[in-house]
Amino acid sequence: MAEPAQWLQDKIAEHYAKPDGGSRPPAIDLSRPSVARVYDYLLGGQNNFEVDRLAADMLNEKYNGGATEVCVTNRRALQRAVRYLVGEAGIRQFIDIGSGLPTQQNVHEIAHEIDPTARVVYVDKDPIVLAHGRALLADNRTTSVAQADASNPDSILDAADTRALVDLDQPWAVLMASVLHHLTDEEDPAGVTRRLIERMPSGSYLFTVNLLREDHPQAGAELEAEVVSQVGSGYMRTWDQIRRYYDGLEWVDPGLVYANDWRPTDTYRVGGPWSTVMVAGMGHKR
Repeated sequence: MAEPAQWLQDKIAEHYAKPDGGSRPPAIDLSRPSVARVYDYLLGGQNNFEVDRLAADMLNEKYNGGATEVCVTNRRALQRAVRYLVGEAGIRQFIDIGSGLPTQQNVHEIAHEIDPTARVVYVDKDPIVLAHGRALLADNRTTSVAQADASNPDSILDAADTRALVDLDQPWAVLMASVLHHLTDEEDPAGVTRRLIERMPSGSYLFTVNLLREDHPQAGAELEAEVVSQVGSGYMRTWDQIRRYYDGLEWVDPGLVYANDWRPTDTYRVGGPWSTVMVAGMGHKR
């Protein structure tokens, strides 16, 4: 049976072989799982390899399908946030930090259902995300892909790919769905959002989804250790730590809540302990 992600390598090679395809694409490291590819697999995507599937399957086996439920909960909360931002808040510029590999119902696809002119910059530090995104979105004039680290906000906002689509003097939204919990305490996730907020013009928004430890301290610590072991990062934090990400912003109703409860519009809801493992919130800069 052919490797499900072989077409990914072929697509990237095809794009970079074009005269305007850019520099040589990076090699794909198959010796360890990638957070982006594990996430893609858990969402039912095809842009992953055996090493990624093994890591994801081990998490699901140990936690009775919890890894998939958490990823789907995160994705649906992100999609609802985009619909709110375009449909109700009037935002037309998005910076999706830690976007991962393009998968079903991406930010620009959701936004374009309401306004086809909405612009989206996808940001990820994984060079494969950059190569893949540029290959798949090469003909899309309202999206771009930037390679930058979530721990360095200025490198994101000052990137040429960001500046090409986003007018930083006009309102924009930052999306950080399941990103900040991949930053260590030393990388200071609250400092990251503080810098983003400092550079936001009035009328901008910040949306995040994060792993929560506080409601289940012992189980949370065990889950954190397992996630870090399998994919390299994933640090669970408290309600108060996560609230600090929004300092200087006004909460958008309903504030910081379990991800299931952030403006639910569909019938999909994770039950049991997984319903209290992720929290979501959105803030508005006046």
